[in-house]
Amino acid sequence: MTSIASIAGALSQGRVIPYLGPGVLELVPGGSPVPASAEILAEKLTAKVSVPFKVRKNLTAAAQFIENFKHRKTVTKLLDEAFDPAVTPAGLHAFLAQQENLPLIVSAWFDSAMQTALAAYGDWGMVQGLSQAEHFGQWSGWYQADGTAATEEAAAAWRTLLYQPLGGVSPARNYLVSDSDYVEVLTEIDIQTPIPATVQKLRSGRHFLFLGCRFRNQLERTFARQIMKRSTDLHWAVLPGELTRNEQRFLEEQNIRRLDMPLESFVSSLIAEGGGTLQAA
Repeated sequence: MTSIASIAGALSQGRVIPYLGPGVLELVPGGSPVPASAEILAEKLTAKVSVPFKVRKNLTAAAQFIENFKHRKTVTKLLDEAFDPAVTPAGLHAFLAQQENLPLIVSAWFDSAMQTALAAYGDWGMVQGLSQAEHFGQWSGWYQADGTAATEEAAAAWRTLLYQPLGGVSPARNYLVSDSDYVEVLTEIDIQTPIPATVQKLRSGRHFLFLGCRFRNQLERTFARQIMKRSTDLHWAVLPGELTRNEQRFLEEQNIRRLDMPLESFVSSLIAEGGGTLQAA
């Protein structure tokens, strides 16, 4: 049984890569002003544009329908509106941003909370996944902390690299969201083409800590599996409540040890063990 203290220790030594899902937004003080799940985002999109009932709760299918019948620009505009509100970083974001030896953070959602937290602490930059519908032939966009374009070579000088594989509202409104976006990525992800070489290098020999993530559908599992590929053979995930059969199988296949406790409780203990506080940035 892994203790939270040992995870905190490995994190402080740079041996753990936090992998943040949309669920971490539930820790935002006062509640998140942006969607904190794919289901909530699907509701927001379909409240603005009518889509068939059978795809109304399916984010990627709903986005694809809107893209097909209302144009890609409509999808982008709706996502801009959903994620434009400023998000106050949670204590978790601030705690991670303060780590002096944390080379890589993965944030698998469209919000900019982790960016905001990092802006208050030290040298960093980011790389985001790009939609082939808007950036054909280019899989990743690199950015300095101020949002200006960068090259992958520049990342060697950053203390922390923030990797947003699905894109993000800031700084350039990049979104992987529709079925066609994912078809393009999934065609290549098995041979790691969409995953930046720097990310592949930084994950080597490190563990992953999944926070605010679920593994209920194939997309969630595939991205997690491919991003942590060729890292180590031991990882952790905070997953309270009942698991689906697919989630249980995925944890076993990937040797991800489950921590069955509320995310807020885990984060409080992690921060306490790491010598921090729950103050946001």
